[in-house]
Parts: sequence; C-alpha cells; structure tokens
Amino acid sequence: MDLFIVLVICLSCLLLVSLLKQSYAKRKLPPGPTPFPLVGNILQLDRKNISKSISMLAKEYGPVFTVYFGTKPTVVLHGYEAVKEALHDRGEEFSGRVTVPVFDRYVQGAGLVLSHGELWKETRRFTLTVLRDMGMGKKTIENRIQEEALCLVEALKKTNASPCDPSSILFCVPCNVICSIIFQNRFDYNDQTFQTLVKHFLDSIRLSNTPWIQLYNTFPILHYLPGSHHELFKVFNDQIKFFLEKIQEHQESLDHNNPRDFIDYLLVKMEKEKHNEQSQFTMHHLVVTIWDVFDAGTQTTSTTMKFGLLLLMKHPEITAKVREEIERVIGRDRSPCMQDRSHMPYTDAVIHEIQRYVDLIPNNAPHAVTRDIQFRGYFIPKGTHILPSLTSVLYDEKEFPNPEKFDPGHFLDASGNFRKSDYFLPFSIGKRACVGEGLARMELFLLLTTILQHFTLKPLIDPKDIDPTPVDNGFFSVPPSYQLCFVPV
Repeated sequence: MDLFIVLVICLSCLLLVSLLKQSYAKRKLPPGPTPFPLVGNILQLDRKNISKSISMLAKEYGPVFTVYFGTKPTVVLHGYEAVKEALHDRGEEFSGRVTVPVFDRYVQGAGLVLSHGELWKETRRFTLTVLRDMGMGKKTIENRIQEEALCLVEALKKTNASPCDPSSILFCVPCNVICSIIFQNRFDYNDQTFQTLVKHFLDSIRLSNTPWIQLYNTFPILHYLPGSHHELFKVFNDQIKFFLEKIQEHQESLDHNNPRDFIDYLLVKMEKEKHNEQSQFTMHHLVVTIWDVFDAGTQTTSTTMKFGLLLLMKHPEITAKVREEIERVIGRDRSPCMQDRSHMPYTDAVIHEIQRYVDLIPNNAPHAVTRDIQFRGYFIPKGTHILPSLTSVLYDEKEFPNPEKFDPGHFLDASGNFRKSDYFLPFSIGKRACVGEGLARMELFLLLTTILQHFTLKPLIDPKDIDPTPVDNGFFSVPPSYQLCFVPV
C-alpha cells in the first residue's frame, strides 16, 4: 500500500478519535468555544497572554467554562467566587496535579510541586515541618535576609551608580537565602559556581515561558524535533547535577542526630524509611524536592523584585512617599525589620500592589480534580485539568477599581491605614497554596525597603516612557529587560 495512503488513513483515524472524544466530553463538561480537531482551542488563544484570552471567553461563557489545549479539556475557573469555591471550600477535590510534559521527563511524579496523592501530602507536611524547625517565619530567617540585604547593598555600591541590568544581582539575594536553608551556606556573588547556578535558573525562567515550550506541553511529540526544549533539558540536567553533588557532600558528613539543613533532614528521612518497601522517599524524590524548594524560593521573589524596581522608577511620586516613610520609621542607622511593617502602611500597600499588578503566575500552577465531581451543576470527571485564573481575582474591578492602573490605594482605607483584601491571591489559595509565602513576603519587604533606604533608583529614560508590560505572560509573567543606576543616598 502506498505510504501516502497509509498516512492519510492514520491521520483520518486520529481526527475521528479526536472528534469522538471531544464530542463525548462536551456533553458532560461546562460549555466553551468549539474546539478544532487535534489542536483544540489553541488557535483561538493568545499564546503570549493566555490570561487575556481567558478573560474574553469568560465574558461569553461565564465563570466556569471549558477550553481545549490540544485534545485535552481544561475547565477554567474565572473570578474570586469560583476560584475560592474550588480551591478553598473544596480544596481536597481540586488538589490534584496534571502531567506537564516538559517537566515530567525529569520529575516523574516526584517532588513537592507536581506530585499528588499521599506522596504530595506527606512531602508537603514534611517540608513545612522542616522549614519551621529551621526558622521559617521566625527571627532566625529574618536575620539571614537582613544579612543578605546588606550584602546586596555592598554589591550595588560597587556598580558606582553606573547603568546595570539588575536581573542577576536581584536573583542572587533570594538564591543565597534559600541556599542557607538547603545547603547551610551562602555564596559570594562572584563565586563561579554560584554564578553558574544563577545563570541556569535565569535560563530556565526564560526558556520555560517561550511559546515553543507551551506548544511542547500540548504536543509532546515535538520532542523529536529541533527546538528550545533541548536547550531547556540541558539546563535541567546541569541543575540536577549540581544538587546531586551537594547531596553527596552531605552524605559524607551526615550526623543523623544533628541535621544541619534541608538536605540533611531529607537524608535522615530517607534513611529511616529505607526498610519500608512502600516508602517513596527515594533519592530521585529527594533531588526533585530540593529542586522544587530551590526553584520556588528564588524565581518568584527575584522576578517580583525586578518588576517592582521598574514600577517604582515609573512612578517616582510613589517612590518618594515610600522613602519618606522609611526615613520617618526606620531612618538610616539601622536595618529594616519585620516589626517596622505595621508602622509603614503605605510601603506595605505598595508592595502588595506590586504583587497584584505584576500578576506573576496568571493562571496558577496546573490543577486537576482528584475524583468525579459535580461543580456548579456540571459533571467534571476525575483527572480533568483545572485552570484557576488568578488574574481574574487580582484584577477584579469591584475589589480593585481601575485594576489596570498601578495604585497603592487599592490596599489603603480612607484614613491611610493598610487594608487587607481576600482577593489578594498571588500565592494562590487552599491546599496547594505556596509553602514559601511567609518567606517571600518577608524578603520583599526587607529587600525593597533596604534598597530604597540606601539608593535612589535612576532610570535611563523618562519615567513616563517606561513600559512594565511583561514580554511574556504564558505560565509565568516575564519582565522586560532594562537598566538603571543605583545612586547612593
């Protein structure tokens, strides 16, 4: 039989299967735009700004609707009420995870972020317990951040107020904080090993958000074609190699009765369970868990900081008010501390507004339902992908008037006091909420106040010409590249 005819028959069968699956699923799932065979609704979505496309569809289909990424249906939750009802009120049912092909090649269901079921529950409990034992949310972690903030000040002074790209140096700070938790040591910013580690993580952020990788996650068969996924896999390999070397160093000097850091605690846990055939605390799980904690503890804070400096330069009148509050409450003779925050409502509001406005993870990490459920009158089968739109919450017009405008007033009452909001969900909500939320909040306050205590941020262009729009807004909001001068006060 002619090869062309065979290919046509195979393609026709795939199309038929795709159509039948979509037709069957659509009878049960919430409504949504009609998907095309094989590609689903991909052609109807802006791959560089999926959250904008989601918001447009919500106007037509309501707060719960279905879109197809390829042949897989994804139920979208749009708006605070739908997101809260699913992730908080019915958190157990919506706590599943989906397979992300570009990561699953390495993760394979292990670790903290993409694991599920009992393994995820046990790992989350274990991680939270260890982090608390190591001082998370306590004075010990605050002291580490304060020390690192002073190291940052010294590094910024060495720029001599010359134009510089802050990306690398801003990443160094939370990276060193998390290094002290995981490895019990910090690195000099000029250390070659440290610089390589920073470069790998910055590269992974850049590559993971490209349209090609998003396409790869929809059509994993692209693995066999040339593309940026090969470059990303090389970065992943180098990261894992680094962590394995650190684990080996710890194994050689491990004291089971006196764990020094996160790796030691994991090794002790693995040793205790080595005779348990059902235990999933393997070396692979250990490596992926370290990778997850490291990644989550560095990317979000450093990227938010980079966005934050850009927004502060664009709005010098806001920056001036923050500096006045720093001068009045802290002065210049001591380091900022977390106790200061309660006396600095405007600064607190500015930091919250940075996080709201930046909308760092627009559509949350991928969720799935853990069993067949009924939700708002619709049947959602076990394993169905769930996309909770955090953008729809952070940009809610009723809660945050003029949400497209950067305005600290969104978090201030009429008297100028800080105003909390249930809609402030940059770290998500429910059982899958970020385990490092407390650390990130502490870092953002201490680092931004320390920078503004010591430096004036000088842009290279007129503030009104600064554009803080993300260059990519797929899974992760990626800030534009820019330079500035850190002028000592």
